[in-house]
Amino acid sequence: MNKMIFIVDDNDANLVVAASALEDEYKVLTMPSAKKLFLILEKKTADLILLDVEMPEMTGIEAVAELRENQKWKDIPVIFLTSRDDDEINQNAEQYNVLDIIRKPIIPLSLKDSVKKHIK
Repeated sequence: MNKMIFIVDDNDANLVVAASALEDEYKVLTMPSAKKLFLILEKKTADLILLDVEMPEMTGIEAVAELRENQKWKDIPVIFLTSRDDDEINQNAEQYNVLDIIRKPIIPLSLKDSVKKHIK
């Protein structure tokens, strides 16, 4: 059975690139916000979440903090998607047990390699 990957990004182009890179090997569900992520998590579970760091309403950092506080979702693997490359992102990734950081613009092959390495 194919693993389920949720891709959360407020940029449609990033959603399309990431989904196109992964949909041959995985079930992929895209969503434009962390708020939508939590609505969907009430009904479906993910084997991996690709999470944009900078989004309006709720950032990826706030979202992963909330995931880790919830008993049902705390063990879902998360990979950050971001154009930022600074200590704060690295520290947050470490603090919240984020498996990897994929830099934007997304390179499909790098994304596929990271997902394959980290998906359970």
